[in-house]
Amino acid sequence: MNKLTFPILQLLADGQFHSGEALAQQFKVTRATIWSAIKHAEALGITIFSVRGRGYKLPQAIDFLDKNLVLSAVGEQREWINLIILDEVASTNTYLMQQKNVPHATCVAAHIQTNGKGRRGRTWVSQLGASLTFSLAWRFQCGAAALSGLSLAVGVALMRTLASLGVNQAQLKWPNDVLVLDENRQGKKLAGILIELQGDLDGPSTAVIGIGINLNLPKTVLESIDQPTTDLNKTAALNKNNNQPINQNFLLGTLLKHLVSVLSNFEQLSFVGLRDEWLSYHAYHRQAVRMLLPNGTEVLGVVKNVADDGILLVDTPLGLQRFSAGEISLRGVNMQGVRHVVGD
Repeated sequence: MNKLTFPILQLLADGQFHSGEALAQQFKVTRATIWSAIKHAEALGITIFSVRGRGYKLPQAIDFLDKNLVLSAVGEQREWINLIILDEVASTNTYLMQQKNVPHATCVAAHIQTNGKGRRGRTWVSQLGASLTFSLAWRFQCGAAALSGLSLAVGVALMRTLASLGVNQAQLKWPNDVLVLDENRQGKKLAGILIELQGDLDGPSTAVIGIGINLNLPKTVLESIDQPTTDLNKTAALNKNNNQPINQNFLLGTLLKHLVSVLSNFEQLSFVGLRDEWLSYHAYHRQAVRMLLPNGTEVLGVVKNVADDGILLVDTPLGLQRFSAGEISLRGVNMQGVRHVVGD
């Protein structure tokens, strides 16, 4: 890791050209040292324009995470949050999982994740200024066995946050994705949730809640992702009265505020206290779906409900089945055909 890379990027964040000579003078190093730091940034996947006689420039101005700005957006509940902002980390979830005796409500956010985690072994693709990636450690007095439905509860916090920012097109996909649907109800992924648990099944436990939100993904990044994807600024632009980019400091602070509220509710009432609200956001409620199961098998059916513990209830040819894991797909699903098969 080059210690000068991110201080230089902070200066380049205005989207203007900065000469190598001026940067060298500011940091009291040689131009070769500046060049080395720029090369390290490029190795992280950051695009930097280099023009002879003009210097270095990012493709566009970006917002860097700022601890004071984030906590200001959290508001009265800022005292709950122990916020750590890292320049570069493999995975915020992995970082928190490896810490010993991490304080309750510790949030680790990163400007860049080099090996971000997604569900089912996938990689979460992120870039500087193009995505918000963070993890929150939350201690529960109950055991891991009582945390069923936690990822759905976190989805409620995400939806409340997006609504407060004027983003009304987003919906939830069981168990932990945020989508924007097109006219054919095919979803493009906007955000994702990954929860990892530490502790006993019956004793105190800690949930590490990882969240990734696409902010403003370049076309090259969108094309590199193996599923339909969108970002927050493209979604917000669909609203006629919302032409301003969403600042990630305000986004993170607002989301942390809603997470504190939702997780406190979850501690007291479990998922049942949030179930009806979650259902109001579900993109595929009462829709014909194909359930892709972890063992590679598939089940056709119609989504009927979500149980009080977050289990998905699907009406199938074998009757009403409960799914605690798997992925919803609409690929190759015929609505009328499935309804006929399950006898709806």
